[in-house]
Amino acid sequence: MKNLFLYFSLFLLLLCTGCTKSDNRTVIKFASWGSQSEIEILKPIWADFEKENPDIKVEFMHIPQNYFQKIHLLFASNLAPDVIFINNLYLPVYADFLEDLTAYANSDTFFEQTLQALSHNGKLLAIPRDASNMVVYYNKTLFDKYKIAYPTKNWTFDDLLKISLQFKKYGIFGISFDEQPIFYLPYLMSSGGGILSDDLKNVTIYTKNSQKALEFYSNLRNKYNVAPQKFQSASLTMAQMFLQQKLAMQVSGRWLVPKYRTSANFEWNIVNFPKGSAGSIVPMDASGWAISKTSKHKEQALKFIQFLSNEKNIKKMTNSGLITPARIDAAKTEDFLSGKPKSSNVFIDVIYTSKPTPVSKDYRELTDELSKKLEPMFNK
Repeated sequence: MKNLFLYFSLFLLLLCTGCTKSDNRTVIKFASWGSQSEIEILKPIWADFEKENPDIKVEFMHIPQNYFQKIHLLFASNLAPDVIFINNLYLPVYADFLEDLTAYANSDTFFEQTLQALSHNGKLLAIPRDASNMVVYYNKTLFDKYKIAYPTKNWTFDDLLKISLQFKKYGIFGISFDEQPIFYLPYLMSSGGGILSDDLKNVTIYTKNSQKALEFYSNLRNKYNVAPQKFQSASLTMAQMFLQQKLAMQVSGRWLVPKYRTSANFEWNIVNFPKGSAGSIVPMDASGWAISKTSKHKEQALKFIQFLSNEKNIKKMTNSGLITPARIDAAKTEDFLSGKPKSSNVFIDVIYTSKPTPVSKDYRELTDELSKKLEPMFNK
């Protein structure tokens, strides 16, 4: 039934994208996920592209839900879009179907870590748009109220626990807890562990370093209760608890900045993830634009991608606060650094100490299985 629904959704998507009036322009199909606010940023950008390239028309395929399932069906049906927005977590699945773009991006323009994240077997398969890493958000107002010192650049796992225990005395949870791999990977990597080895040959979550990190993470919730258990957070997300000032610190990414800029009625800032035995190391993920090998309009698709990823347009995508730009020049401007959080430079600093997430073709299946195995450990 689920597959039938996806096929029907795909049919409607293709039907709608084919409803534009035909003309003599070359039509390139561009698929992406994203909220309506993100799409509103994109629309004038591709409109400008069409003005500068009157012989090319961009046909947008917005897939806000079940994105990769529908992309998979499009590939299987030989209907793959010319340009595909993709992230590193799914890159290995589609690697054989994407063009090699190595010649069109380098570390002089883009952060090297984003190029590594979007590469497979030594080939760059997508031009980076953003760098996605993890930091710690903290409620300055709560820290000031209870006269607790802010976390600093050199803080450690022990400091995280000590600060959290101080907040516990006032009935406030010190740190967030989420069971998805992206949120516990920083604990593993900063302890010299991980889920997969860099060469993707070995599962490393059962190594001594990884297990020690998982025990520390689990203890935050189950032993010390400085992180909320499921029944204590109830239906609230960690972001909602942070906004309600029930949570002093939260491990998360840049994507929360727009929400906190508009919804937080208190002062807040960010700091890098604390140091474990291996340092402060968080996973580096990235998203970018790829070209299908089956595209009949690769030259036009490449021109479109280069337009999307130029400094001017990446800055436009940065203004909302939603992304950390993968372009070095765009990341080091006031467009990105101004406004809240005051320490936005931390998002940039963390890139240099981050590590691209090792991802295999079956990474999703592996993490789904891990979630089942770790559930008893996380919920004692």
